Parts: sequence; C-alpha cells; structure tokens
Amino acid sequence: MKAVACLAVAALASLAFPALAQSYPSQYIQIVITLSPGDTGDLSGRAVGTELSKILKQPVVPVNKTGASGIVGADSVVKAKKDGYTLLYVNSNIIYAYAANSAESPYNPFTDLEPLCTAVSVPLFIAVQQDSPWKTIQELIAYGKQNPGKLRGSSTGVGSVGHFGYEVIAAESGAQIEMIPYKGAGPGMAALLGVQVEVAIPSPTIAMPHVKAGKIRLLLASKKTPQFPGVSTLTDLGYKRDMSSVWFGFFLPVGVPDSVKRVLAPALEKAIKSPDLVPQFQALGTVSDYRNAAEFKAMMSDEFSMVKKILASSAAKAK
Repeated sequence: MKAVACLAVAALASLAFPALAQSYPSQYIQIVITLSPGDTGDLSGRAVGTELSKILKQPVVPVNKTGASGIVGADSVVKAKKDGYTLLYVNSNIIYAYAANSAESPYNPFTDLEPLCTAVSVPLFIAVQQDSPWKTIQELIAYGKQNPGKLRGSSTGVGSVGHFGYEVIAAESGAQIEMIPYKGAGPGMAALLGVQVEVAIPSPTIAMPHVKAGKIRLLLASKKTPQFPGVSTLTDLGYKRDMSSVWFGFFLPVGVPDSVKRVLAPALEKAIKSPDLVPQFQALGTVSDYRNAAEFKAMMSDEFSMVKKILASSAAKAK
C-alpha cells in the first residue's frame, strides 16, 4: 500500500510540475517601444524594463518599432499572442492618432488594447532657432496669424501630441503652424536646425543640449518645468487651455488572462516607483507619473474627447 501511495504522490507531482514550471513569467518578456532609439520614450521604457526584470527575475527585452505615430508598434502588439510576454510602451500619440483618423487605424486602442498603467509624463516646448526673428511666443503668434501657411512645425507624426500642440495654439490664438511629420523628436529637431521648418515641439531631453549650445530658443511650454522656469504656458498668457504634455504607458493586447495581469500590474507599479528610477527620470526631463489601470482608462477617455473637440472646431473653422 505504501508503494502504491508513493507512486500516486509521484504521479500527482509529475502532473503538477509542468503547471508550476510554466507559471508566469517563465521566459523573457518583450516590450515594444514605439519611439526611436534615444528618444525619451525609448530611454524611460528601457529604464522601467530593467527594474521590471529585477522584480520578475526574467529578462525584459526592449524592441523599437517606430512609425505612424505609434500605430506600427501598437498593431504588432494587438496581433501578438495573448500570453503576457509582449507589452506595448507607447505615448499619448496612440490616442491622438486614433482621434485624427480612426477609419485608417488597424485597431481600436480602447477595445483592442488593455491599459496597465502610466509611467512618466513629459512636457513639450515650442522651439525656434536662436537667430530667428521671434523672441517671444507673442511675436510668433502674431506672425502666424498675419502669415498663414508661412510657419512650418515638425512633429512626430500626423495625429501626434505635437501635432495637436499646434492645433491647440491655432484654436487658442488663431496662429497657423503647418505640421510636418517626422519619425521621432530627434529628426524633428534636426529639421529645425537644418532650416527645413521654422518651429519644433521638442521634449526637455531633445531641447536641452541645443539650448545650452545657443542654437534654439524656447518660447512656450505645455507646463512649467524646473529646467526652464522662465518659459511660459498658454494659460500663463491668459489663454484658456495649455498644450498637452506627453504621457507614456504600458498596454497588453486584450485577452491576456487575469492571472498574468495580477502579476504584471503590481510589478510595474513597483518598478516605476523605484527610488533608483527617480534620478534617471529627472535626467530624461520626465517625471514619474504612475496611474493604475482604472485611472489610466479614465484619462484616455477624457483626452480622446478633448482631441475630438479640437478637431471638430478646427474643421469648422476651415469651412
């Protein structure tokens, strides 16, 4: 009887072992980053990935998939296996691009992707060349109102946060800045320095070295920052609304088991709130800005509504 009992226990153990061995995570996790290598989104995503690897004790591998305001990378995650081994790290562009042209989007970010949490946020600036004729944002606005079609502004793509930064300026002040899309903030800044555009809309990381080198001047900020305390926002100037800052957050494809999300969600929160990341985020010109899944969903909905209103107003004015 003892022998039979031992055999039974051994058989049960052999059946249980594969399930235990396959408990999540049992292999490397891939983070698809929709920004170019070296961009703020890339560097902040990699930093969180490094902490996440320590917490989950599995390799976390960042992969850059750029293009179409995040659509290329996001679509690859939507189509990935629903096993929790492929995450998306993307910024606000995913909402703006969908609001601008939902008919052409291969997915719906509200139904095909599941938000896990936000990680950081980044202010944006309106930048011009140092030797440009515009010394203040008021001067640039006046020129844009008097010379429609003469100002060109680089951004990370049609429907991006930068694109709608220009739309907010137009809606609030009447100044027209034609948006020119580039694959990343770095190329957009290069376009300003190369006089291919008159305006750029960079993050602090992209702007800082060129400000220090005396190559660009910052005229406007989406929010006040310690790096550039003297740069005003639109509301500082009496307008009703500021340009949006950029948030970065993590998503899964819809359909990942709850058991996986119960592991990933707290691990990501712990990683993002790690004291080791605070100086890294600050060096990138970002701030830790954790929001859980419910808060993230609510913010996405609010921002989507705001963008649709701006688009409707812009379309009405164009008629």
